[in-house]
Amino acid sequence: MSASTLSRYLNPDVLNRLTGRRLDPRGLVLGNLAGAHKSPLSGFAVEFAGHREYTPGDDPKHIDWRVFFNRDQLVVKQYEMETNYVCHFLLDCSASMRYGVGDQQKLDYASQLIAILGHTVVGQGDKASLGVFDEVVRDVVAPSNAMSQVIRMTEALDRIEPVQKTQMANCLNELCERMKRREIVMIFSDFFTDLPSLELALQQMRYRLHEVVLFQTMHHDELVFNFDRMTKFVGLEVARELLAQPEVIRQNYLRVMQSFNTRLEELCERNRIERVLVDTSRDKAEVLIDYLNQRSQLHRGR
Repeated sequence: MSASTLSRYLNPDVLNRLTGRRLDPRGLVLGNLAGAHKSPLSGFAVEFAGHREYTPGDDPKHIDWRVFFNRDQLVVKQYEMETNYVCHFLLDCSASMRYGVGDQQKLDYASQLIAILGHTVVGQGDKASLGVFDEVVRDVVAPSNAMSQVIRMTEALDRIEPVQKTQMANCLNELCERMKRREIVMIFSDFFTDLPSLELALQQMRYRLHEVVLFQTMHHDELVFNFDRMTKFVGLEVARELLAQPEVIRQNYLRVMQSFNTRLEELCERNRIERVLVDTSRDKAEVLIDYLNQRSQLHRGR
């Protein structure tokens, strides 16, 4: 992968603005490496498993000072049965995610958010994975906390070709079967799918005690319908076209969109799932800073 392609997903300015921020789980986690998260496993013996490079935010008590004095290198001791987590990033690459131009295209915007959050997760010593789906699961990058994982994830994101409809519920059920422990699942989509089927798939994740976050990625046009002249609307997942004056259909469109968003929000509330509405016209760093600050405040309050 070229440096220019990597920088397309990992904007240096955004990364700099996120320096020092963490993505921590909101509940108990299960893992196999020393980390900064509270574990439900108490009373187990711990065994030394190896080292990893020290990153800002790591507890200094885990630093191996012998290695520092011998090699002038800061590393952190890792132990079996200590705490880390896996964050699974699941991306809907169906054709409706193709709407928009440039960085505001929904699929590109969501892909960049995933790459940046993945970089954050791996940088703090936790594991990230990626699943890409439309009608079927298209690609999976298995969990890892190696920094090379970010490159593997961006390579997978760069291979995406959004051409199909989505069968979200079936794909989420398949991907859930790959998750073995309490983990974080972040799903990036516009969620234009059958909501009752989606709810059943999300309930399966919640039954397995995963923390689930929906990043509902929407273009500004979809949220405000700010068209002002005769427009031809072309279906991305259905072979239909509509030539209309926007002012004639705006009120009904906004009513239907509000109804859909209300139903999705109620679904999340019923199942204790977090929903983050993302407008692709917003600055990505601001979106992520706001979200990580909110998570951090809730984490400190527990």
